[in-house]
Amino acid sequence: MSRRRELYLLECANVLGGVANSLVMVVIPWMILERTGSPATAGLAGALTAIPGILVAPLVGALVDRIGRRAISVGSDVFSAVSVLMFPVLNWLGWLPVPVILGLALLGAVFDPAGYTARKALIPDVADASGTSRDSVNGLHEGLFMFGWIVGPMAGALGIATIGSVATMWVAFVAFAAAAVAVQVMRVANRASLDVDTVVEESSWRSARAGLHVLVKDRPVWMITLVITAITFVYMPTESVLLPVHFQALDQPQAFGLVVSSLSAGAMLGAFSYGYVARRLGRRQIALTVMFVCAVAYFPIALLPAPALMLVPAFICGLAWGPMEPLLNTLVQERFPAHQHGRVYGVQLSLFYAAAPLGQLVAGVAVEGWGVQPVLMAVSVGLFAVAVVSAVVPTLRGLDDTGRGSPVGATTADEGQPESWPVK
Repeated sequence: MSRRRELYLLECANVLGGVANSLVMVVIPWMILERTGSPATAGLAGALTAIPGILVAPLVGALVDRIGRRAISVGSDVFSAVSVLMFPVLNWLGWLPVPVILGLALLGAVFDPAGYTARKALIPDVADASGTSRDSVNGLHEGLFMFGWIVGPMAGALGIATIGSVATMWVAFVAFAAAAVAVQVMRVANRASLDVDTVVEESSWRSARAGLHVLVKDRPVWMITLVITAITFVYMPTESVLLPVHFQALDQPQAFGLVVSSLSAGAMLGAFSYGYVARRLGRRQIALTVMFVCAVAYFPIALLPAPALMLVPAFICGLAWGPMEPLLNTLVQERFPAHQHGRVYGVQLSLFYAAAPLGQLVAGVAVEGWGVQPVLMAVSVGLFAVAVVSAVVPTLRGLDDTGRGSPVGATTADEGQPESWPVK
């Protein structure tokens, strides 16, 4: 029990972070649609909330390596808790028009990348402390994060239907606060043990640029990062714009919550299976299987059947996607030394954050011009296109070559680093 204490605490914070963030993702678009009835405005909200991530994520990765993983995780969750608390407080004061909602969403989004990145950077030490393989912990971590994304949308939908969208933000406040406490009491080193002095002496911007440099040098990991960025651009409007508009028109918040939770339930089980899958399939084979099965499963959703008929393809789509995040974690841990993990995760997260708002903005405008179903069909075609291109790109074959890049156990200051990287 005591040996796995840190694993339990990390995953408790992980689940609570997933619950809070997914609840907010459901409630804010609904809150805006209640006030404006405009899909374009809901899409704008999604775009605005991703802007901080684009700018902050690379710096967050550097700060995780400089200031420490636990400190950044706790600080992020505390500030996120305060940002969601402002919704019910300002509503009680009568100061919650749409511009203020957008401003609070923007404020909250500043802190989201930090907690997510910091918790990922804790995985190797927690796995070692608990005597569990990193593949298994990566799968468990992403699976439990998805479990949070099952509970969050359901709690959000239930809250909207019972106590209202604004009051539902109290649930997010409690979840963020509890996540901060769980990480605070962990007994894991705040910073990675490798090259700490060098990391602390770097400026945040230089550290972020170095993270991009070292990521680009590993061509297979860079390519899979770009592929996931493209998928994020194509897919993300589904949950943040397209399905909310569809179900809001039907006045069925519970159905929306069930569909999103079905996606998350599949993703949770898919992530849990990663340790099993990784022992039997190559890295490239896992990635291509994920993309093609997701594309096939998405097509029935794009047809907009009755909500009950969306649940199975949504579950399959999530199940297929589940191993992708643990795979990406494993690639970073295998091919880069520990003191680079925070900044590499930060660069990747920044790209994902950049792709999401572009897709949401385009989808919001397109829905107002053509309707929900044509845009969903365009998303389906886009997912197939990304899968086909990925299958023919030779660079991704290098994902199975674990000899490239730097393993976690690298101990020299310059191993796996670009020439411009400062050394002791």
